[in-house]
Amino acid sequence: MSAGRIGCMTTPAQGSRIPEGALYACDNSKFGSDGRGRYWPGAQAWFAWLHRTVERYGPDRCLWALAPDQPFNAAGTLTESLPWLARIRDLGVPAAYAAQDGCDAPGLLPWDDFDVLFLAGSTEWKLGPVAEQLAREAKARSKGVHMGRVNSRIRLGIAEWFGCDSADGTYLAFGPDKNLPKLLSWLDELDGCPSLIGGTHPLPAPRAPSSAPPARADLGRRSMPDHEAATRLKKHPLTARTDPAPALPTTRGPRARTR
Repeated sequence: MSAGRIGCMTTPAQGSRIPEGALYACDNSKFGSDGRGRYWPGAQAWFAWLHRTVERYGPDRCLWALAPDQPFNAAGTLTESLPWLARIRDLGVPAAYAAQDGCDAPGLLPWDDFDVLFLAGSTEWKLGPVAEQLAREAKARSKGVHMGRVNSRIRLGIAEWFGCDSADGTYLAFGPDKNLPKLLSWLDELDGCPSLIGGTHPLPAPRAPSSAPPARADLGRRSMPDHEAATRLKKHPLTARTDPAPALPTTRGPRARTR
């Protein structure tokens, strides 16, 4: 963590301490470890927790905070997130917005109001062509991109190919002594492969956003263990939260370097 390759993802239900100097990101527990939002405390309690967390650990170490969303519901996510995006930015941290299945429909992505596109939604959608297109559009708009539920080398490679800056998953939560060396070897492999979307050197930590939509070119791909696990892609660290479902194969493959 001190090297910036792995960071921490924290949630209202987690309660653990973020290590000194580690980068961190703030999830909202709307999906949660149970996949049903059982640990979502309600909007006001969530924001009070977020305010305390940023105050305690500092905005300069925070990669982003995810606004409340409705998992798998693009229209519902827009309604839930909009009132909170500016308030997250007011804390001095980048605001993340959860992209769900169908969010590519007109008017369902408030690009000017968030700083990081969080690829959420179903596994099939998140690893599919629409999510890839939106990730590349986000990068073109100088925004960060994060992928949730990344628990395998294949899925980490897909996230890297999409241009994600970070990913999260539960991989390290199960057998950390065994899985940490594996995770670091994945990162070494990705760092050592030339890519059309990045080099091999980590970028500095993100700057706090201004009142205007900030450029996110300095976000870097950061890996963050959340209450579960984390990992980094290419030149930026990534958080790795992953689900137990097997990674979906792709015809191109995660390491393809064609146009």
